[in-house]
Amino acid sequence: QVQLVESGGGLVQAGGSLRLSCAASGSIFVINIMGWYRQAPGKQRELVATITTGGSTNYVDSVKGRFTISRDNAKNTVNLQMNSLEPEDTAVYYCSADVQTRQRMTIIQRYWGQGTQVTVSS
Repeated sequence: QVQLVESGGGLVQAGGSLRLSCAASGSIFVINIMGWYRQAPGKQRELVATITTGGSTNYVDSVKGRFTISRDNAKNTVNLQMNSLEPEDTAVYYCSADVQTRQRMTIIQRYWGQGTQVTVSS
């Protein structure tokens, strides 16, 4: 199995910055796409950003120019630098990793972290 642990959430004023980190561990053969999702109260989980093993990125329109996703393939980590935060960014942020495990490397399984709270005050 694979475990993902997020860190870096907290309370910040509008216009401030936070950096989220996620570390994957376990029986990993290779991690393909990694990403960050968020879920605000009463809303569905939303894709925020993804990054491929080669470093190609994709962002939801609402965070373009403000958030930057990055990864370290050697360390199995993914980060999300969040700048110019807005109250609308308040949510629980979840790390995801599409993993080929050593036991079943012929399939890709998506794993999720436990989530980290980001609260942006106005």
